[in-house]
Amino acid sequence: MTIIYEKEQIETVIRELRAGKVIAFPTDTVYGLGVCYDDEDALQRLKAAKGRPENKPIPTMVGNRRQLAEVAVVNETIERLADAFLPGALTLILRRRAQVADYVTNGLDTIGVRMPDDPFVLALIDGLGKPMLVTSANRSGEKTGTTFEEVMEQLDGRIDGIVRGTCGCLSASTIIDVSQEEIRLLREGPICREAIDKVLAKA
Repeated sequence: MTIIYEKEQIETVIRELRAGKVIAFPTDTVYGLGVCYDDEDALQRLKAAKGRPENKPIPTMVGNRRQLAEVAVVNETIERLADAFLPGALTLILRRRAQVADYVTNGLDTIGVRMPDDPFVLALIDGLGKPMLVTSANRSGEKTGTTFEEVMEQLDGRIDGIVRGTCGCLSASTIIDVSQEEIRLLREGPICREAIDKVLAKA
């Protein structure tokens, strides 16, 4: 049974996440499906709920720049991008820190990190005191959930809970790979290539 929460019940949601529950919630882009960053068992249940391929890592969602630097290697270029776009609808593929557990990245030496521009989600991460592992709230291969109703249609009974609310721009985040010297745009979303190029040109 999937329990429905209101945003005012954030303390309850935090307790449930700490207990290893898989929870869906609205973000500044689409509905996210998340677990605590350091809970491998919860991560496996999240992947099972989505039907997500085991070898596909789940992005890490951080609440501040300190957490970003704790999980990934940050240089001047990344600092410039963070200054311009974070919090926001941008996922950065970065070199991971050595202390990040292998299960977080499926053994890869890179990590996908996002800092959402959403007060509720930032408060959720702040309350947990640690990052989360968050992916889109939908069954793999199905339409990305952008509303409470769409998520319930796909995941009701497969996840532990869902927070009722409205998403931001209804489009998945832009993804850029800044783990190598050559920066690559992997998916264009709300933040366009031109805006990114303009920031990088100042580096």
